[in-house]
Amino acid sequence: MAAKQTSFALVLALWAAGLGAAAQYGKVSVIFDMLPGVYPAAGASLGFAVSLVGFVGILLGVVAGLVVARVRYRRALLMALWLGAVLSLFQSLLPPLPLLLVSRVIEGASHLAIVVAAPTLIAQISAEKDRGFTLTLWGTFFGVAFAVLAVLGRPLALSYGPQAVFAAHGAYMAGCALYLSSRLRRLPDEGPQPVFSLLRVLRDHVAIYRSPRQSAAGLGWLFYTFSFVSILTVLPPYLDPGLRGWIMGAMPLVSIAVSMTAGVALLRRIAAVRVVELGFAGSLAAALWLWASPGAPLACLALAAAMGLIQGASFAAVAQLNDTAASQARANGAMAQMGNLGNTIGTPVMAAGLIWLGYAALPVLAGALSWPGCWSTCGWGSAAPPECSSLVLILSLENPACAPM
Repeated sequence: MAAKQTSFALVLALWAAGLGAAAQYGKVSVIFDMLPGVYPAAGASLGFAVSLVGFVGILLGVVAGLVVARVRYRRALLMALWLGAVLSLFQSLLPPLPLLLVSRVIEGASHLAIVVAAPTLIAQISAEKDRGFTLTLWGTFFGVAFAVLAVLGRPLALSYGPQAVFAAHGAYMAGCALYLSSRLRRLPDEGPQPVFSLLRVLRDHVAIYRSPRQSAAGLGWLFYTFSFVSILTVLPPYLDPGLRGWIMGAMPLVSIAVSMTAGVALLRRIAAVRVVELGFAGSLAAALWLWASPGAPLACLALAAAMGLIQGASFAAVAQLNDTAASQARANGAMAQMGNLGNTIGTPVMAAGLIWLGYAALPVLAGALSWPGCWSTCGWGSAAPPECSSLVLILSLENPACAPM
């Protein structure tokens, strides 16, 4: 059940913890070109320093949701923050590469626990009227963290070396843990712990993806992460060189701005799944625009704006479709798994498409992945079967049996 009154200070603190989780990716990305100087014999294996966190998410995303529900959300969040702090401080010692990579695998588990527990807690402490705003705010954590790291982390590394970024991140995570340890203690009891066993985990893993309500937002998130990350990666060569830097810097900011303004306003009036649907429909229209006008600056910004609607509304959809903390944690685990999968495969698939089709692959793939988002907008939702697949639930609610709770 939602709280009667929202504790915005606590919501901001949980969002700040999310920034630390996103920085577990970003801290290596902003110093990646410096690492060959630290590990000159590493070669291509240095790429694993970035990707191992994502691979853990692909393998254990849903399991994280089940484990966090068993450990309890407050305890899991604090344990993950302290673990992340210790690992970053260890990484600041610039250990041998094998040890660094092992620490990144463990850090993947810390990252998963945070991105499952924090939005689940935000949903629980937010009043119903504020949930759209608070969960949309949560949805900005990745973009904001990468922007902050670009502005502050990169200069820090250039001045004091890559180890300074690791140390600063470790201190930040410890600060979040210290603040939240006292604030979270005041929350109401989280209820009985669910039964936990390896067999139960395997059964629940299957059950989550058979449940439209628990897997729907994650499946939509797969389309979003696949498209957004890959487009930002491959788009620059097709832009006017004079405008390239401005457009690439503006796209994430436009996405966040639309998510926090138009997205929040829409969530006060219509269901979150409808807002996601509008975002996919807008993405399809922008992709067609980019096909007709390759590299058009306004088309790029329109695409970012449309995807901004998907960004925040997807997390709000989790809370609307699942009315218990345990089911929300499982749904957030599915989102973590699908998001990591989309981030991992999006760019290679898009790059392969560019080799095959040239520039046309970009709007074709973006449009093809946006098409399911227009399912009910185009009138196909009325054909949804009574049992309602997960894909139909997130992208089409014409069937009353699929309506959100």
